[in-house]
Amino acid sequence: MAKSVLITGASSGFGKETAKLFNQHGWNVIATMRSPEKEEELNQLQNVLVTRLDVQDIDSIRQAVKAGVEKFGGINALINNAGYGLMGVFESADRERIKNQYEVNVFGLMDVTQAVLPHLRAAGGGAIINISSFGGVVALPYGSLYNSTKFAVEGLSESLSFELAPLNIIVKIVEPGSVATNFRNTREAIPTDIADYGEAAFNKFFGRFSAVTGQLPKASATDVAATIYEAVTDGQPRLRYVVGDDAQFFIDLKMNNTADDFVKLMHENFVN
Repeated sequence: MAKSVLITGASSGFGKETAKLFNQHGWNVIATMRSPEKEEELNQLQNVLVTRLDVQDIDSIRQAVKAGVEKFGGINALINNAGYGLMGVFESADRERIKNQYEVNVFGLMDVTQAVLPHLRAAGGGAIINISSFGGVVALPYGSLYNSTKFAVEGLSESLSFELAPLNIIVKIVEPGSVATNFRNTREAIPTDIADYGEAAFNKFFGRFSAVTGQLPKASATDVAATIYEAVTDGQPRLRYVVGDDAQFFIDLKMNNTADDFVKLMHENFVN
């Protein structure tokens, strides 16, 4: 019997490419998204169920899991892909923006995981892949909210990887870089009118980021999908999978230096 995977945020990007790749490898795919009525590609594929799931709507999570189990008989893997980036001056972030960032990137991921876990246990094991970012390891200026949610995902995943191992459920983290897109335009910006920060400082950060990483090859969405598939199927007791040379650069900067040297290097790159 074919195995089944549930993927959140499957309407575009990593999620859509991952859904197509698992389908190509013979998996049943529960491709979830907030607006399934707009999907025109995945619903043309055999053994793919396109259904609604909004990570901020617990009822939609339960209904999507139920629909997937009823159609395919169970769930063997979960890809927690849904999420978004919020960047800007922390002082200017209103409570609603802060709350929304955490509800999508952290609490929604937790709710989906709790809804799927009983079915992984019933299957005798399975896999949970949480999509983080190099920003879950290294924090950048103006990324306080996004970075802190991804740090939370990393901590949750690491703990669960040990907690669920005796149940034959693996938990792994995929950490992409900026993935062949415009780093600035793919994130929601927090507006600010505080002159002490100013638009010039924000612009300067992106210029510095480009100077540090512009020459490094970026991964594609298909690269990320291939890494997710590898993480599910390689049978290796590995926790983290880095995708993209820019992601590897920042992670190496932190891991291969002392804590003090890392701070000095980050100041040289982004502060001084």
